[in-house]
Amino acid sequence: MTTSKHRFFCEDITSKTLSEDESNHAAKVLRLQVGNQIELFDGKGNSAMAIISQISKKSLHFTFDKIQSVEPVNYDIHIGIAPTKNIDRFVFFMEKCTEIGITQITPILTQKSERRDLKLDKLKKNLISAAKQSGNLMIPQLNELTKLSEFISTCKTSNHQKFIAHCAQHDDKQELKSLVHFNKKVIILIGPEGDFTSEEVNLATANHFKAVSLGTSRLRTETAGIVACHTVHLI
Repeated sequence: MTTSKHRFFCEDITSKTLSEDESNHAAKVLRLQVGNQIELFDGKGNSAMAIISQISKKSLHFTFDKIQSVEPVNYDIHIGIAPTKNIDRFVFFMEKCTEIGITQITPILTQKSERRDLKLDKLKKNLISAAKQSGNLMIPQLNELTKLSEFISTCKTSNHQKFIAHCAQHDDKQELKSLVHFNKKVIILIGPEGDFTSEEVNLATANHFKAVSLGTSRLRTETAGIVACHTVHLI
């Protein structure tokens, strides 16, 4: 497919219009004009090359010949992670995992969580920007901030491989890379800077989450999330 240096997110390509935010960026920042070529993607695996037919700071209309779709990915990476106190570090995690290829992100509340509120609308814009920059056609699903116990409960009927990464000594703990199956759906829990409590680890393992290590170093929360995502993606 021919590519354009200007990529835009369009939730519904068949609408032939961009959102006000994307239109403003095209008109005011990039100063695009009628007749310019743009690339569109909907975050669900569909894309199209289009030509601008009308443009202003509030709306952009386009025409296109056909929509192209990529094959669905053969993996499913879902990370439940405690948001960091410094929101920029959490955004960094989301952006890098979007570039790598994560499927779903659930921010979780733990006993030692340092951040207990999130502005999801703003965070979703970060995911869109990361997908635009990396050339990915898929945008991960970002879920509401959820208590760890509730998250574990919702996973009971899931057929995913389930893991909890923590720093404490654990008799059954193995490295994540040695346990992940090829083409397997995976859920991974990543704790806050102070780690999960022993009660939280016991709750997870009692509900079929396997305790895992991400290596010999003690990683920051956002680093652990990126390492976990990349490990599964490579396999």
